[in-house]
Amino acid sequence: MAGFWQMTVAFRKYLILVFVPLVFLPLPLAIPTKEAECGYVIIVMALFWCTEALPLAVTALLPVLLFPMMNIMDSTTVCQEYLKDSNMLFIGGLLMAVAIETWNLHKRVALWVLLITGVRPALLLLGFMVVTAFLSMWISNTATTAMMVPIAQAVLDQMHKSEMEFVVTGQGHENVNKAFELQETPSKPDGVKEESEKGSTHVLTLEEDRKINENLLEKEHKKFSKGMSLCICYSASIGGIATLTGTTPNLVLQGQINQLFPSNGNVINFASWFSFAFPTMVVLLILAWFWLLILYLGFNFRKSFGCAADATTKAKEEQAYKTIKEESKKLGPMKFPEIAVLTIFILLVLLWFTREPGFIPGWATVLFNSKDSYVTDATAAIFVSILLFMIPANIGYTVSDREQTGGKSKIRAPPALLDWKTVHEKMPWNIVFLLGGGFALAKGSEESGLSAWLGTQLTPLEQIPAPAIALLLCLLIATFTECTSNVATTTLFLPILASMAEAICLHPLYVMLPCTLAASLAFMLPVATPPNAIVFSYGQLRVVDMAKAGFMLNILGVLTITLAINTWGSSLFDLQTFPSWANRTGTCP
Repeated sequence: MAGFWQMTVAFRKYLILVFVPLVFLPLPLAIPTKEAECGYVIIVMALFWCTEALPLAVTALLPVLLFPMMNIMDSTTVCQEYLKDSNMLFIGGLLMAVAIETWNLHKRVALWVLLITGVRPALLLLGFMVVTAFLSMWISNTATTAMMVPIAQAVLDQMHKSEMEFVVTGQGHENVNKAFELQETPSKPDGVKEESEKGSTHVLTLEEDRKINENLLEKEHKKFSKGMSLCICYSASIGGIATLTGTTPNLVLQGQINQLFPSNGNVINFASWFSFAFPTMVVLLILAWFWLLILYLGFNFRKSFGCAADATTKAKEEQAYKTIKEESKKLGPMKFPEIAVLTIFILLVLLWFTREPGFIPGWATVLFNSKDSYVTDATAAIFVSILLFMIPANIGYTVSDREQTGGKSKIRAPPALLDWKTVHEKMPWNIVFLLGGGFALAKGSEESGLSAWLGTQLTPLEQIPAPAIALLLCLLIATFTECTSNVATTTLFLPILASMAEAICLHPLYVMLPCTLAASLAFMLPVATPPNAIVFSYGQLRVVDMAKAGFMLNILGVLTITLAINTWGSSLFDLQTFPSWANRTGTCP
């Protein structure tokens, strides 16, 4: 029996690939409608995505095969969904991120901020969280975490080393554990008093005291290391929600809105998203900081903020600060490539913010008389990406060694800031297919009539208050995303949420926006998101540590998002009224 079970577990992916399509095959056979056929495709893809029986990107290609076979959409129409405007925005943003990583600009920014915040425990925690969240807004959360964890480990090791040296040398004996000596002195028996006069007991007491202090310091170091590891992986997930290109679910939302509601007036762009999501990110980051501060440093805020620092604490803080400073010095002064990449990055952000800010005409309207249709955020991203391949990495040239033939030196031009080999190695092409598969599913749901059918089935939800609907859906998505890719989660749920909102005459963004943000609240399990897996691989954390800290953070995240959508989000997107562009069926007033 044990052998059979082991065999089943070993071959579970192949069993899923065979049995899932067969188990649900009666659905389109018993109900031979396009709605049922499209539902069958969605169910199969959802289960493949949840179980990862196939790679996520390969599962995303199934509509190219199944939609034409089921007569839902022709192959040409399906394939056109795989490279939409949102995909090009994703590629452009990633090319910028690859350039930043290539020239180590992100590491320089991280060390600058840490030198500003200082190394007192609470501020050190905040410094790493701010740096990680900021970098995750622009580059992938995986790359951000992979860079920040070794830096944090080096700082913590140096702090612990200096603290242990201070105790071993006896300099911190009086400061670290005075209570031990006070408890031992009054209760000595006569025999010990005699030995005490010879000095042997005094040496023993100091040795025991030192061991106790070392154990206490080791325990505190491990606890603080856990808090630091969690703060980095959580900040990487939180920071990504602030910008449209920060994490893929944000782009899924933009693509789905444009796909399902073509006349939405470009309601989701970089500027509008940032205006809503950045304050949400800041509030959630502060709450996460307070929660981790209490969980791993306790309620002694005077000690956490260094207000009552003793000699030992000051010594370890000085050593930690020195470590960060040395890492910064290793980078040297900013070189031409770093300055060029930083300048191009600032240009990209300015182009995104000023393309169509809303309160004044943007450069797209002024220069090209194009507010909605022609020039988009993807246009700016691709323009800047092309610049990275055109601008040389140096302003001079190099002279190579003399060639074997002719005996003449050869002048070589400097390489560009970015080359295709580097891009090919670092670009996650699978996400491009994953995005495309989501857009194909949304289009298939619309063409088959499945979206309209779902909408009619969800009309009883009209009796529930809108804030309660948003809260419950956020909790559902936050739970679902712990076990499934956040991209797959948003891809599956957003078209259904759009149909539901249209059926009950609720602004689609009122449920789609908070659920998209909730898809990034993967804090409880190591497998939930790559940053969690990276910090877990360092061996300091247990699953229970991450689950305990992540559960409360999930609750705080859902409450923060619900607050955001009912306050500044409601005003920003005018969520109190049902928009005309969402009234596709004409059933809403």
